[in-house]
Amino acid sequence: MEKKLYDLMDWAEIEAIVYSEHDHPEKVLGPHKVRGGILVQAFLPDAKTVFVRNQKDGRLHQMEEADEAGFFAVLMPGRKVQPYDLLAKYGDGSECVFRDPYQYSVSIPQEELSLFAEGKNYGIYQYLGAHPVTVSGCGETAMVVPEQAETARRGNTGVKGVFFAVWAPNALRVSVVGNFNQWDGRRNPMCRLGDSGIFSLFVPEVECGEIYKYEIKLNAQKVVLKTDPYGFRSEVRPLNASIVTDLSRYVWKDAEWLEKRAGYDFEKEPMSVYEVHLGSWKRPETENGYIGFMNYREIAPELAKYVKEMGYTHVELMPVMEHPLDESWGYQVTGYYAVTSRYGTPQDFMYFMDYMHNQGIGVILDWVPAHFPKDENGLARFDGTCLYEHLDPRQGEHPHWGTLIYNYARPQVAEFLIANALFWKDVYHADGIRMDAVASMLYLDYGRGVGQWIPNEFGGHENLQAVEFLEKLSTAFHEKKDGALLIAEESTAWKGVTGDVASGGLGFDLKWNMGWMNDFTSYMKIDPYFRKGSHGSLVFSMEYAYSERYLLAFSHDEVVHGKCSMLMKMPGDMEQKFGNLRTAYGFMMTHPGKKLQFMGQEFGQEKEWNEKGSLQWDELEDSDHKALQKYVRELNLFYQKHPALYESDYKEGGFEWISSQDADHSIIAFMRRDSLSREQLLVVCNFTPVMYENFKLGVPFEGKYKEIFNSDKEQYGGMGCLNRRQIAAKEVTWDGRGYSITFDMPSFGVCIFQGIPKPNAPQ
Repeated sequence: MEKKLYDLMDWAEIEAIVYSEHDHPEKVLGPHKVRGGILVQAFLPDAKTVFVRNQKDGRLHQMEEADEAGFFAVLMPGRKVQPYDLLAKYGDGSECVFRDPYQYSVSIPQEELSLFAEGKNYGIYQYLGAHPVTVSGCGETAMVVPEQAETARRGNTGVKGVFFAVWAPNALRVSVVGNFNQWDGRRNPMCRLGDSGIFSLFVPEVECGEIYKYEIKLNAQKVVLKTDPYGFRSEVRPLNASIVTDLSRYVWKDAEWLEKRAGYDFEKEPMSVYEVHLGSWKRPETENGYIGFMNYREIAPELAKYVKEMGYTHVELMPVMEHPLDESWGYQVTGYYAVTSRYGTPQDFMYFMDYMHNQGIGVILDWVPAHFPKDENGLARFDGTCLYEHLDPRQGEHPHWGTLIYNYARPQVAEFLIANALFWKDVYHADGIRMDAVASMLYLDYGRGVGQWIPNEFGGHENLQAVEFLEKLSTAFHEKKDGALLIAEESTAWKGVTGDVASGGLGFDLKWNMGWMNDFTSYMKIDPYFRKGSHGSLVFSMEYAYSERYLLAFSHDEVVHGKCSMLMKMPGDMEQKFGNLRTAYGFMMTHPGKKLQFMGQEFGQEKEWNEKGSLQWDELEDSDHKALQKYVRELNLFYQKHPALYESDYKEGGFEWISSQDADHSIIAFMRRDSLSREQLLVVCNFTPVMYENFKLGVPFEGKYKEIFNSDKEQYGGMGCLNRRQIAAKEVTWDGRGYSITFDMPSFGVCIFQGIPKPNAPQ
């Protein structure tokens, strides 16, 4: 090697490159202006000969081998860095020509890095991860901007490639690896961006569809391969590499839906949600059993048609974020920003969302910020330290689930999650996020015994860091008045889950009413002849109905792990089971609160749900199942047609008990009213197999009562005990009321009467 070239080289820095431990490779590799010209250095392990080829005139300049490990250098004439390629020749006669990544200086704007460090950059997914960008030239610093991928797509001239960035502050060295560099972490070490903890690198000529991971060197001996935490797409499990994709390529057609949603007052609107596991709603079937999954584009028209026919307003998808194990149903997420590849590409899922919106169906996504799995390729000990999780297992591990708990106090971790919730809302147009297992976040002793948890600074069991995280999340989520909803699955009596953050609440729009669900399902399991002893659990929900904005849910959790399907929970023979279920659904749909049903419940699937197969659609060949499906459809449609059943869900004037103490008959009755009391509906529910002729009931006003819905119609599977004529209220005191009516009350029945007050009669 020439002495002049030798003297220009920093051998200590070169040694760090050769040993693959340098976190600022840009200081060594690539072109650098020096005394006498441009020093170009490259590290290409296994190469025998390397040339620098000027991209403008094609001239070749042979590099000298400075270190036999594969470090090459050459002093180029001139004072200006010219774009160049590297031509490497190997001992087996093969050649490789590529553009040197280190001739380009691409970074993240400092203001974005500062916001990231503070935990306030909720658009950080636009910078971290893998982003197709176009760089105008070499030798000048360019900043990544969110619109750059779209600019490149429109034909902007320059060098196209992918900007990779990942947060790993405690790593010794980080490299991006893939087929484009033989999965060799020595070839493309990334550049540490100041004290942000972020490593980044622009790799030219990498295209969408390329798979990649981050190789993270933890110390001199330990190296791990990690899936990109901000990656937008992953391989189909069990493979887990990230895939470069451009989310800007899909052209949305749901602007009208989004505009309408922005003016949507969910409190005053009907909301009947169909909860779906996309992998088992329907699956391709052959003579040999089930194979594969339907694509998002295949599912969309079938599901939308069914949901519309059944009268549901929304679907809620069990987690579609990437996860390794089918049996987890998506609740152990490894790819928070990647829609699962089981069912197709990100663009396929965008089509699904778009199609649903254009069919007038809202889409809510399940989301899991409470815990994450320990898979080695995932977030666990990401950079060799407990970066995303707590170090102390009393804070950092779920003893029951075998998963890890986020450190919500670390700004960048809370930011990762908040940005993710906004990502699904803003990028995929989700109409709502349903947050799983909120109770496990709120309590430090959740699932733990004495001595297995650490109290907060005041000695209590409340997780103050998680509370602050949830407050920040709800504030950021609602900053745009776009009508998207934030829904909590919270199973305790934590105060103010749906209260305003400014008033000390958590800021959710809706909360699942787990108390009602547990009480009511327990009640329905009891033999009807003994239900009178548990009458309180039937009516107790109205004692707290207005403490939160509730959603009533019969979810997937109620039909797994030996709990039986909804139909088989019911006591009695099959006829009684169907009768019980009709009564249960009728009561649910008339009780204050929005509604949710898990797939299969609408036609009374007999077996527990199994994620490995389709729903038991063949049961619809049976008349009882078909009749129940028709009942649920008409119940949904009836619910949507009558504002009294939804408009005042969260106002005390929207509900009034007529009879709540008739335990002996196991019959309850109540009024539902719209916001202006223009529509007044009397609902009567009989939870026994006894039919009562001329059943007497007090009513709130003088007038006529017309039956407009009856669950006992023969077409629903009932016996046909109907009240076909209008009933005039008589001035006979009953149930503490001055007026009463008599009517036929069917067994296991729900009767709904429209009350028509007598003109000028007091109410």
